[in-house]
Amino acid sequence: MNMFATLTLPYILSIITFLILFFFLTLTLTLTITQSHCCCLLFVSMAPIDPHSFTDSTHPPTTRISLSLFFDFATSSIHGTALFTLPSPHSGPFSLDTRSLSVHATLHPQSQTPIPFSLSSNPDPIKGTQLTLALSNHSSFLLSFTTSPSSSALQWLLPPQTFNKTHPFVYTQCQAIHARSVFPCQDTPAVRICYSARLNVPEGLSAVMAARHVERREPSGDDEGVGMLDVVGKEGWCGKGRVVEEFVMEQPVPPYLFAFAVGQLGNREVGPRTRVYAEDAATVLDSAAKEFAGTEDMIREGEKLFGKYEWERFDLLVLPPSFPYGGMENPRMVFLTPTVIKGDATGAQVVAHELAHSWTGNLITNKTNDHFWLNEGFTTYAERRIVEAVQGEKRAALNIGIGWRGLNEDIERFKDNLEFTKLKTNQEGIDPDDVYSQIPYEKGFQFLWRIERQVGRPAFDEFLKKYISTFKFKSIDTETFIDFLKANISGIENQIDLVLWTEGTGIPPDAYEPESSVYKTIVSLANESINGRMPREDEVADWQGQEWELYLDNLPKSIEASQIKALDSRYKLSESKDYEVRVSFLQRAILSGCKDYYSEVEKTLKEVGRMKYLRPLYTALVKGSGKEEDKVFAKRLFSEAREAYHPIAQGVVESIFAKYLL
Repeated sequence: MNMFATLTLPYILSIITFLILFFFLTLTLTLTITQSHCCCLLFVSMAPIDPHSFTDSTHPPTTRISLSLFFDFATSSIHGTALFTLPSPHSGPFSLDTRSLSVHATLHPQSQTPIPFSLSSNPDPIKGTQLTLALSNHSSFLLSFTTSPSSSALQWLLPPQTFNKTHPFVYTQCQAIHARSVFPCQDTPAVRICYSARLNVPEGLSAVMAARHVERREPSGDDEGVGMLDVVGKEGWCGKGRVVEEFVMEQPVPPYLFAFAVGQLGNREVGPRTRVYAEDAATVLDSAAKEFAGTEDMIREGEKLFGKYEWERFDLLVLPPSFPYGGMENPRMVFLTPTVIKGDATGAQVVAHELAHSWTGNLITNKTNDHFWLNEGFTTYAERRIVEAVQGEKRAALNIGIGWRGLNEDIERFKDNLEFTKLKTNQEGIDPDDVYSQIPYEKGFQFLWRIERQVGRPAFDEFLKKYISTFKFKSIDTETFIDFLKANISGIENQIDLVLWTEGTGIPPDAYEPESSVYKTIVSLANESINGRMPREDEVADWQGQEWELYLDNLPKSIEASQIKALDSRYKLSESKDYEVRVSFLQRAILSGCKDYYSEVEKTLKEVGRMKYLRPLYTALVKGSGKEEDKVFAKRLFSEAREAYHPIAQGVVESIFAKYLL
């Protein structure tokens, strides 16, 4: 008997309604779950390639950028357009990094049709603001934008802040993640770009770039770039008293190597591939040319060791004293602090380091800042090989000794955060400027030196040449290097603990403190100061800055103020023209409680902005308890000197205060 025969019609209709509702409910849930799953898959597949960038792994890398930049010194800003070229058409979202930029428009370059874009509403404190374009089969697009006076890469100097006091000056420092504050870009070393640039500047100034100079000419109404008219107008771009400097970089470089400077510049030839630039003052240019006269010898030694120099020229720009680093390895145009001009040619060792980057860093680049040691450890090793070839083993041994001391000090500095004593680090959520230290330089050097000792110098030299030729113009990570090492030096993983070296904390037990006679003698003399012994004049007769720096760095922490004063009375270290020596001495004076030199501390902190000097002096003043007068002194100094520091240096001092001034 059919069970439905006894059911009434209304009851049957209610059952049918229920079944229909159940079907649609089930379908809705299924679609929701499916869509949710797809979103999760999409989210997983759209992983960032760099903890310091919004660049997405599913988006094509930029291959070329064509920039037009109008320099407005009155407002300390740059109005710009950037034409991006992709390797293939892309549809969907496309992410770029920006920081403190005003983005005016995004356009199709041929039709000038607007491209929808959005900026993230809440800037990330480290990465900045994400710019997202909605591309539709675009292989190129154009942006117009304006920089902010607070750009973290740019320092605008008023005429009184320059050497000649007559013209303004502006320069960039884009490492590690500051290119995004000059122009929107995929600001990660994993992406390498070629670029061209037209810099529109006042005609009384000149421009240099880390790129090949094409020409200096009058501005043309046809070359301002689509979108520039909306920002500065044709009258602005082609206005009276303006000039265009045009440059091109044909070799792919990571964005952090984008660099320019604009000011009243002069130059001197010092070699077939090298010209020294600086503010147009004979005293600066002549002393720089003398200090760096041996640059060509270094280039030739570098080529013998590491292969062909790929960048055609190796020019040098000596910047104003506010430059925050000793040197920046911008290709074709290295940027230098004036503090490396010491009058005895030892400042050329900084040049040797930046030259070495031409192979290790610029030619082969760390994929992200987690693998920064691949740039700096290799370069420190290469620098010391060049110095050894040009200036001798004694000078190279002193470099290693000073580096060994710096490594131990920075290991102590990070004793509460051992992650940053590793070579391969995890910098997710960390500003790379905050954890910048000697560890990737010196521990990286020690690792490579350990491999050299294991396999012998001839075999290691052959390995280095093959490594450079294999990966040139590429960005790699630690795993890629280790795989290449094991593939080319059979059994090395059984002879050296590669995991301990790259992923372990602290200093491995098979690291090597230098054993040269000059190093041992200087360290021994420093240790004897605990008994009140000061080095005799005959013992220091041939000492240069590096010997004194090594001596001062190895003085016991317990040295008394009276000994500091006696040492300076005899050797005038507080007045040294070598900032390495002067700052090392002043740091010791602060730590010993000797306030006689605080006027010299103030003078030094107000005349230079190199972070190598700011960090130890400000830290010595504010670290610890019971030094309220020193802390007040430090805060006053910074408030008075702050505007003369580059934004990166300002941030470093502020982070020191945040850590020690509660």
